[in-house]
Amino acid sequence: MKSHRWGIRRLVVAGAAVMALAVVAACGGGSDNSGSSSASTGSADAVDAALKAGGTITYWSWTPSAEAQVKAFMAQYPNVKVNYVNAGTGNDHYTKLQNAIKAGSGAPDVAQIEYQALPQFALPGSLVDLGQYGFSQYESAYTASTWAAVHAGSGLYGLPQDSGPMALFYNKQVFDKYGIAVPKTWDEYVAAAKKLHAANPKAYITNDAGDAGFTTSMIWQAGGQPFKTDGKNIAINLQDDGSKKWTSTWNQLVTGGLVSNIPGWTDEWFKALGDGTIATLPTGAWMPGVMESSVKAGAGKWAVAPMPTYDGQPATAENGGSTESVLKQSKNPALAAAFVRWLNHDEGVKPFLASGGFPATTADLKDPAFVDKASTYFGGQKINQVLTGAAGSVVKGWSYLPYELYANSIYGDTVGKAYQSKSDLNTGLKAWQDALVTYGNQQGFQVNG
Repeated sequence: MKSHRWGIRRLVVAGAAVMALAVVAACGGGSDNSGSSSASTGSADAVDAALKAGGTITYWSWTPSAEAQVKAFMAQYPNVKVNYVNAGTGNDHYTKLQNAIKAGSGAPDVAQIEYQALPQFALPGSLVDLGQYGFSQYESAYTASTWAAVHAGSGLYGLPQDSGPMALFYNKQVFDKYGIAVPKTWDEYVAAAKKLHAANPKAYITNDAGDAGFTTSMIWQAGGQPFKTDGKNIAINLQDDGSKKWTSTWNQLVTGGLVSNIPGWTDEWFKALGDGTIATLPTGAWMPGVMESSVKAGAGKWAVAPMPTYDGQPATAENGGSTESVLKQSKNPALAAAFVRWLNHDEGVKPFLASGGFPATTADLKDPAFVDKASTYFGGQKINQVLTGAAGSVVKGWSYLPYELYANSIYGDTVGKAYQSKSDLNTGLKAWQDALVTYGNQQGFQVNG
């Protein structure tokens, strides 16, 4: 499993059999959505009334800010008790959550769920639609991409907690040493990769051993829309224009041996980021916190630039991010919804940002204190000027599969083989598509691909 300490990294998920339970539930079996009668009806007034009445709720989360947020919430609302549980990250968290849903008891009132995983829990009816509590009025408070990410079908299943608009993190010291200009296009990026590796065969423009979350984000940035869902009808096309646009660039790097195969989130990876072996990372805006804590040898060496694009015009994608959702099992969904509102719309945002999280809230993304803050680690650069700019350049129209976690779990067996053999990534994408079509149809969806 891969993660980072801010908890917004796309988590590589194993345990396909467990994830299959969630998909079966999506098609009408296995999920108990009973809960209290108020779980299906509500109002904006009910949220404020629930806060006033008080009560007890349980909250599952893995973010470093969770304990501080819970403490601050209970100080403000002493008549509410929040039982905080860290049930793990990635597969551990989702397995426990899905088991509780299937059992019909034991689920928390509020659970943190990554954007990529949200449809897998929302579409089966396991989550409360927060639109009934008037939460749709908060749309303007968030970036367009994260607001879209908390929707599944016609429902609203959370308020965005964070975001991960992608930018290019690059080792300025290495670039300066070899006279490499910061690439503005992907063609320039490939040229930089060739120049760097020719000058130093032990150095690589980046690492990529095959990562599902990175692949989907890169296809997203290229304008691809390979997954489209309408109820139980799904269309999968991992050979659409955006997918091929990405592979036309990335194939040059993979087949040419221009990317390191050091796996991400390993000790070797952190070391390579610090010693110049890996010169860039196209990744989410949460990366600064990771580097500051885990790549201390890189201090003063790295800088941040906008993502290279295919035509030189600003365009990026999200890479990571999560929300908090109210479970249908909650006996007090209005109070749970009030907690979600406080976490991601009210005072709860402050401790999250203090822990190093990257905001989804437009007010914070425009706050001069945040935008113009100089980073000592990044040589005094005001990196948030780049990162907040990226937040406004996310390509629209992306959606995940309703079994995205399962999709990620089999990525290594399909696309991963192309990385291992340094062969055409399109062959791997086709194999991934075939497997996803077969699986979806087995689960009761109508999948074309």
